[in-house]
Formats: sequence, C-alpha cells, structure tokens
Amino acid sequence: MSLRRHGLAAFAAAAVVAYGALAGGGARAAGAPVDGGLTDPALQARFEHITNRLRCLVCQDETVADSDAELAAELRAEVRQMLLAGKSDADIYRFMKDRYGEFVLYDPPIDAKTIFIWGAPFAFLLVGAVVIVRVARARSKQPLDEETEPGSTP
Repeated sequence: MSLRRHGLAAFAAAAVVAYGALAGGGARAAGAPVDGGLTDPALQARFEHITNRLRCLVCQDETVADSDAELAAELRAEVRQMLLAGKSDADIYRFMKDRYGEFVLYDPPIDAKTIFIWGAPFAFLLVGAVVIVRVARARSKQPLDEETEPGSTP
C-alpha cells in the first residue's frame, strides 16, 4: 500500500515540476520587453513601426509587437539589436523576409504572385458569370417541350 502511495506522490511531484517548467517558459516570454526599451525617441518610433508590421509566426494573427510568444520576444530583441547597430528599416525587413519568408510581413510587396493570389478569386467570379449568362441565353433560345393533349397519343 505504501508503494502505491509513493508512486502517486512521485507522479504528483513530476506534474508540479512539469507545470512549473511550462509556466516559467511562458513568464519568460511575457517578461520580454515589448516596448523595446530604447531611450532615443526616433529609434523607439522605428521599433514600434517595424514590430507592428511583422507577423508573429506562432500566433499568426498577431503582430510581433502584440504577441506574448517566446519567438515574438526573440524577434523584438533582434529588431532592437539591428536598430542599435544602425540598420535601416529595409535591411531589417529584408533580413526577416530572408530568414522567415514573406509570411512574416503583414504587408507583403505587390508582385506577380500576390497579384495572382488576390486577383484569382475575382477572375473565377467573372468566368462563372460569363458561363451563367451564356448558358441562360442558349437555353432561352431552345423551344419549350410541347405538352400532349389529354386523350391524344404521342
């Protein structure tokens, strides 16, 4: 009986340790400086502008500035370091795009791929409307089926 009790106590201790490790990781990500902590107002404004235009790759519906994810905290720190190193906004966006792909940018550049992605649904709607109009016109030109009179044979 005491062996069973000992097993339950070990399991409970392991659960508490696991919960503490998970909670500690979340607190570390939430404790990362969201505001950048830059003393120069111009750099701080650039930091806020850049982090509000980068997508959190974990949350995907939040900006890096708004996210509490650990990766977002790392990206904010990376942006802060690059700003302090004198990098331009274009250099920072290029670095993030090269490292994480275009998905990291909330405002992807307009090129052939993005025009196709945004234009394809409208093109399909236009093609569908043309097909519907042509089918309706073709059917309107067809004669109606003649109904047979009662008592007559077809």
